[in-house]
Amino acid sequence: MGDEAKPVLIECQIDGSQHEMPVKHARMSGTIKNMLDDIDDDLESAIPIPNIKGEIMKKVVEFCAQHPDAPLEPTDEQQVEMRRKVLEGWDKEFINVPLPTLFDMILAANFLDLKPMLDVTCKAVAEMIKGKTPEEVKKVFGVEGEFTEEERKQVLRDNPWLKQDNDANIEGPQEGST
Repeated sequence: MGDEAKPVLIECQIDGSQHEMPVKHARMSGTIKNMLDDIDDDLESAIPIPNIKGEIMKKVVEFCAQHPDAPLEPTDEQQVEMRRKVLEGWDKEFINVPLPTLFDMILAANFLDLKPMLDVTCKAVAEMIKGKTPEEVKKVFGVEGEFTEEERKQVLRDNPWLKQDNDANIEGPQEGST
């Protein structure tokens, strides 16, 4: 058995659950890859993972098994293709989970530096809101009420790209001006 097929034991520290996956799949995660490099691929003990529940780690293991050859650093063309195509087949089923679970999957993919899974899970959220009105988006995510004027101003300060081209304040204060 080659090193790539050897199993790695992952332990989720939140709930103590353990999950086995081939080294090749585990190395898809930048975080786990770095941990394996640090221990010279000594697979005698479990790799501890904080912040991820067992049920979510199980989804990570499933994803890596389904996409073992996914590009870890996609080209510009591959990124454009990901944005354009609609999720279907296995990926569509994979993300067909309750919204809190989907958000936990996004957080796990981000923590684990597992770009292919992060792309798929974020794409799922993008597809959920594409073409919807602000009211429909609020309903999807269970947001109630409106922003206060101060909250709205803070969002615009934090995200200047949200301002409309016809907004008189689009340019804001110029650097060096008083």
